[in-house]
Amino acid sequence: MSELNKAFTAQSGLKREDFQTIVSGKQVDLFLLKNKNGLEMCVTNFGGIVASLMVPDKNDKLADIVLGHSTIEEYLNSPEKYLGAAIGRYGNRIKRGEFTLDGITYKVPSDNPDCSLHGGKVGYNNVVWDADQKDDQTLELRYVSINGEEGFPGTLNIKMVYCLTDNNEFLITYEAVTDKATVLNLTHHSFFNLNGEGGEAVTNHEVTIQADFFTPCDDKSVPTGEILSVSETPMDFRQPHIVGERIDNDFQQLVFGVGYDHNYVLKKNYPGELSFAAKAISPLTGIEMEVYTTEPGVQLYTGNWLNGFEGKNGHKYTKRTAICFETQHFPDSPNNAHFPSTVLRPGEEYTQTCIYKFKK
Repeated sequence: MSELNKAFTAQSGLKREDFQTIVSGKQVDLFLLKNKNGLEMCVTNFGGIVASLMVPDKNDKLADIVLGHSTIEEYLNSPEKYLGAAIGRYGNRIKRGEFTLDGITYKVPSDNPDCSLHGGKVGYNNVVWDADQKDDQTLELRYVSINGEEGFPGTLNIKMVYCLTDNNEFLITYEAVTDKATVLNLTHHSFFNLNGEGGEAVTNHEVTIQADFFTPCDDKSVPTGEILSVSETPMDFRQPHIVGERIDNDFQQLVFGVGYDHNYVLKKNYPGELSFAAKAISPLTGIEMEVYTTEPGVQLYTGNWLNGFEGKNGHKYTKRTAICFETQHFPDSPNNAHFPSTVLRPGEEYTQTCIYKFKK
């Protein structure tokens, strides 16, 4: 572990010793990142989890804006196993946990009704990454996902870098190579609450999404394969809307998802363009978060299934007390040839950039 991480005092109150343990024979630790403006982030190499993210509000008071736990034991036993984590090998859903690649059908364990969700029963959220803290602001995480892990073909070498920039950005870059054709869809799953974690429901957040279309789902949240216009529907965030304004409308997609849990097709000038995807603002704290990505889609999820479990500081995380913006390729792309491809072959390099930028 890095010399930079030998001792620290986190503004969030998290303690390094509460994360230091052995999981599956590998050392787990807690890392502190901070920039010159006072932003601070705590990350554990278990699942690449962002355990806290402190940003200034309109009164220059630091607020922790991600849901999380205070100890590694709580993460290991959390009812929300994707809380703040890196997601893969395939983020979001694959119908029936099956796909065919180069004439071979592969089966991924289904951990959700009628589909595989976020990589199977043991995704990248549930493994220990090798960690190297490069400096006060940068943490490099690496993981080798072996051929056949969770049913996916190919041994995958992944490098993921978290950086807290002096422009008040949480910057994530991904690189990966494979030795056999595979499918790959990495993402990040912080549960944000710009009111402050444990605060009021995110239904007061004002949201904008740069998308004319979305991919609708069936009653099991599996994509139908359609790409539909957001126009004249409560899915339309091209202009700012308050999350709670239409979330309980009698609109079939919102009924299926018990709120927003949908992939948006981002407007791009060309594939792989790093461009604005979404924005959220809390009227209570004045904190703004802008999302930028090279990916073709972003999943908006409004914490509809949070069940009141206890997180940091004794806070209860109840329904709709978080909002997620998961930058991604589309759900179930391996079974929908008209969706942007998620196939990665030997000799190719997977790259992705995601930025969460904070203002007040």
